[in-house]
Amino acid sequence: MKKILIVGSTGQIGSELSIRLRSIYGRDNVVCGFYTPPYPDGFFDAGPTAEINALHIEQIAEAVKKNKIDTIYNLVAILSATAEKHPKLGWDVGIGSLMNCLDVAKEYNCAVFTPSSIGAFGPNTPKDQTPQDTVQRPNTVYGITKVLGELVSDYYYERWKVDARSVRFPGIISSMTLPGGGTTDYAVDIYYKAVQGEDFICPLQAGTFMDMMYMPDALDAAINIMEANPDKLVHRNSFNVASMSFDPEMIYKSIKKQYPDFRMTYAIDPLKQSIANSWPNCLDDSCAREEWGWRPNFDLERTTKDMIEQLKIKLL
Repeated sequence: MKKILIVGSTGQIGSELSIRLRSIYGRDNVVCGFYTPPYPDGFFDAGPTAEINALHIEQIAEAVKKNKIDTIYNLVAILSATAEKHPKLGWDVGIGSLMNCLDVAKEYNCAVFTPSSIGAFGPNTPKDQTPQDTVQRPNTVYGITKVLGELVSDYYYERWKVDARSVRFPGIISSMTLPGGGTTDYAVDIYYKAVQGEDFICPLQAGTFMDMMYMPDALDAAINIMEANPDKLVHRNSFNVASMSFDPEMIYKSIKKQYPDFRMTYAIDPLKQSIANSWPNCLDDSCAREEWGWRPNFDLERTTKDMIEQLKIKLL
């Protein structure tokens, strides 16, 4: 049975991944690292926790040693648009947390999962069916940290056999926790506005396509890559994973099928638009499908149906 530490367990992914991991491996086998509020409801009663500032390596090491951890999920990052406003913070958090986790993993023989992102690609990357192995060269601090994260994770595997693995997440849509400062945030906020009966102001232009993924599929990717047979992995850091690609008009029309009076207007955010323009329209995830059996379950229509159902329960 795995013994797992989640560093950054209270964020958008961590707050849901912790629930899923505990359902699989048992509540006492998943330790949730926390640092700053807010904390999900019932956080401290749901299972073991550890106060961890990911920039303090001794706190990660203490949690690993005390709880006999064999797998670390490092989910700490400053998201794309926020990192562009605070580049040093984005760099320090993105790279510092990863290096600390890898060094602890090397000492205590742990596997490490750290999510990469479509942000690891840049304006010179092929936009459609972006290959697994291609030019990256991002032009954002967030993207640069993700590329370096992929390279250094592979380095730790080649040099010290640290079992580091990752996936390149697209934008993630979730009903539980709002993201903060991401370029793809609009694809979450639009559902909230629809269910609350409010108009939505879209920060990206019509025709801006990006890969997106519903949270249940993202959780599957994070867990299944760590369960994959290492003998079948040609790649490690990092795998393209894809589920759906759409632009603002497509998600708007999907929601209007259930809310005919819902209205969307545009007020373009230049920073977010420039970041989105540098990212792929859609990814080729054939390597993940072939090497560890990746298969998404949610397309746009199924995501819209489930998001609205979940938000009605949460908000109304």
